[in-house]
Amino acid sequence: MLSIASGCISAMTVRADVPADITLRISELTLEVSPRRFIKTTGYNGQAPGPLLRMQEGKSVIVDVVNETKEHEMVHWHGFHIPPEVDGAHEEGTPPVMAGEQRRYVFTPSPSGTRWYHSHGPAGRNLRKTTYSGQFGMVVVNPASDPARYDLEVPVLLHEWEPYFDQDMDVAYKLFSINGKMLGAGEPISVHRGQRVLFRILNASATMTHRLALAGHQFRVVALDGNTVPSPQPVPVVELAPAERVDAIVTMDRPGIWVLGETRNAQRNAGMGIVVEYTDQHGPPKWAYPEQFVWDYTLFGGSEQHSKPDRNFPLTIRAGNGNKWTVNGKAFPHTAPLIVSANQRYRIAFDNQSSEAHPMHVHRHNFEINRFADKATSGVFKDTVVVPAWRTVEVDLIASHPGATLIHCHQQYHMDFGLMLMMQYAG
Repeated sequence: MLSIASGCISAMTVRADVPADITLRISELTLEVSPRRFIKTTGYNGQAPGPLLRMQEGKSVIVDVVNETKEHEMVHWHGFHIPPEVDGAHEEGTPPVMAGEQRRYVFTPSPSGTRWYHSHGPAGRNLRKTTYSGQFGMVVVNPASDPARYDLEVPVLLHEWEPYFDQDMDVAYKLFSINGKMLGAGEPISVHRGQRVLFRILNASATMTHRLALAGHQFRVVALDGNTVPSPQPVPVVELAPAERVDAIVTMDRPGIWVLGETRNAQRNAGMGIVVEYTDQHGPPKWAYPEQFVWDYTLFGGSEQHSKPDRNFPLTIRAGNGNKWTVNGKAFPHTAPLIVSANQRYRIAFDNQSSEAHPMHVHRHNFEINRFADKATSGVFKDTVVVPAWRTVEVDLIASHPGATLIHCHQQYHMDFGLMLMMQYAG
């Protein structure tokens, strides 16, 4: 059975016999993360990560999703500015892909940059579902004009496997991977001296923040969450919370065989790394610790004054009883929605009154960071922002994509237990 979900009026005329541009098949698979180390999970097209998808900004795309599992599924197009009925969240009105059925998504990709797709929905205490599984993949939306500023493009997708609850009832993991392989098990990244390599880094974790370094090299950060930054800067470490993306150009100027990996020993030794190999270099891969560095979004921002918002929305995040999380004293689905009007500017203040950081994600919109903790900034546009423990982050959002919009913590366990609310357009 084929049902059609459309992202624009004209797409309603797309017939079922018109071939799709992309087909994603959701099915169970066995992933060999290292020799003779297998993970049973669910993925796209028999692989994890799913296939790297390329789309053209402004050019309509037809995606067929075939669900070969026994449970209904949802594919969320993360970072896209598309209508709610195709965005991939049932709270917004996207129909699920029922078990054994097929659904067609038709939408116009926007904006350009590094986006991704993943399963969306509650997992609760089932650590085999949604973002705990292998259902994730990267999308590169090419701009209408794309002058090359690099010699080689390398996707880097971070994920963990075999999750379990530790004694504190936090989610922990036994194995880690980059691009579906543990350190030393996958093909190395082959580079030449002098190359400018664009690393498109995605943290596809359900719950964990990661810090990556490449011995002796600097990451020149040019985009965050797929959006170019006003002040690209070289840094020794990149840090990503769940759902965040960093685009960074590395000039390959230190020949050798190196490890690009997690700075924490336990995670790197459990697989979170990949070998970077210069041409004509030999020997075992080497790891070297980076210099001490504090990751800070404001490093990449500007100092322009922000326009006065039409309204302020204070959102106070607290831990509740029984692992519940609340926004302004309520846990989803009882959280009060933010009511907005089209084309108005809103300042959302995420006030984190808890001891844990929260990567807050807004569907179908970007926002501009106005103040990160005590630092003002401008020009840094994201769809996911980390709100540190006991700190406040202010973002400015223009309500430019009418329809139901989900706002939630992208830490799966926090989202499942209340840290979520809706933004609704008036009228």
